Amino acid sequence: MKSKAFLAACALACGLGLPLEGAWAKVTAEKAAELNGPKLTCMGAERAGSASGIPEYSGKWVGKWPGVKNDYGYDPGPYADEKPLFTVTAQNMAQYEDKLTEGQKALLKQYPQSYRMNVYPSHRDFGFKDWVCDTTKKNAVTAELIDDGLGTTGTGGTIPFPFPASGQEAVWNIINPHRAWTEKAVCDIADVYANGSIAWGRNIFKTMNLMNDPKERRPYTDKINAYFFTSYLLPERDKGFTGVGFQPNNFKKDATQAWQYQPGIRRVRQAPEVCCDYPVPPAGLRTVDDDYVFNGSPERYTWKLVGKKEMYVPYHNFKINDPALKYADIIKPNTINPDYVRYELHRVWIVEGYLRDGYRHIYSKRRLYADEDTWLALWADNYDARGELWRVAFVNYFYSQESATFHRGTSVYHDLTAKAYEAGYMVNERGNDWWRINVPLSPQEFSPQAAARGGH
Repeated sequence: MKSKAFLAACALACGLGLPLEGAWAKVTAEKAAELNGPKLTCMGAERAGSASGIPEYSGKWVGKWPGVKNDYGYDPGPYADEKPLFTVTAQNMAQYEDKLTEGQKALLKQYPQSYRMNVYPSHRDFGFKDWVCDTTKKNAVTAELIDDGLGTTGTGGTIPFPFPASGQEAVWNIINPHRAWTEKAVCDIADVYANGSIAWGRNIFKTMNLMNDPKERRPYTDKINAYFFTSYLLPERDKGFTGVGFQPNNFKKDATQAWQYQPGIRRVRQAPEVCCDYPVPPAGLRTVDDDYVFNGSPERYTWKLVGKKEMYVPYHNFKINDPALKYADIIKPNTINPDYVRYELHRVWIVEGYLRDGYRHIYSKRRLYADEDTWLALWADNYDARGELWRVAFVNYFYSQESATFHRGTSVYHDLTAKAYEAGYMVNERGNDWWRINVPLSPQEFSPQAAARGGH
């Protein structure tokens, strides 16, 4: 059980989940030419702003921005001096109800003294490197789902479907947005229970996403999408427990492969497959496929593209990753300290997943909210077998000058029934082991031999 649970946590690194059903079609060259034009960004987002406060897309900064001080590591970002426009609370939430997710409403109602949403001015100033935009335009006319939706064609490094015509295509965009090529850090995890007690975890964590290599364009028909490595430092009983492996691009032809080093037997063994709704330790407050708010098996859900809507979502969250903050500042009863979470008004794609007949998962329905400009999934509302809202997840992304794209920061998973939550991928107190992104790594660092070395 212990090894399975550990591997579930390891498998989260790649953040993959696959759709099954729908009609798939490439667009014409004329349609693809609209990308990165006067009306659409290179990701297919609307350039225009809105009367309600969404600004026009500028994309004027790629990698660096005025005032950035370091080539890597923490930076407060270009909006650090801004003050909230207003705060959404349990008392005034009805005024903003049409721009709130069901999960946000539930958190406001359940924790009226603890959870609130500080809403700041919205910005759309970070763009993409030319190769990312060029590849997206190429994918528009070449990418299509294959093998019953278990794989896709096209070129990696960006979304395959800038004009999604179905929920299946939209989920593939959520699976494969443009993100970091490599990442490594020592991450802390806090599981906070209803009685206020905290269980702590810590692991050495790194991934290598081959599709996002800035120097090499790889097709989505390649065998391997990404490698992962996780080695536990805390809790003490799991110290030295290490897992490595890779996620494939096509789940009909391949499966996730993983190896584990167990200190008790001092041996590396290939691990059994762990998938989908397996609970992630130490608290089981999230499942394997909750990472990046969705990371699931292909056959479990049918997917519906609901459409696009203006919502208040976590955005430009530099502050919560500040090394000047201690975990005592961030980790509070009921939820993380809302003073360090920034919300903005953005257009998001809403994608819903419904559990297929004959398949099992603890979530009967999932609702994902993906940013129009990046296709990063920012928020998820998950429902139990009775159709009741159960778990809520969100990721606090910040823009990384090191990788010239948004990167995940503190990720939060709420269990509304247990009145508990988990905050993971925290690096505030890790000093020199704060995130390093897009530094060269090699496949050998994710081999079974690497698992043995990591466990000692």
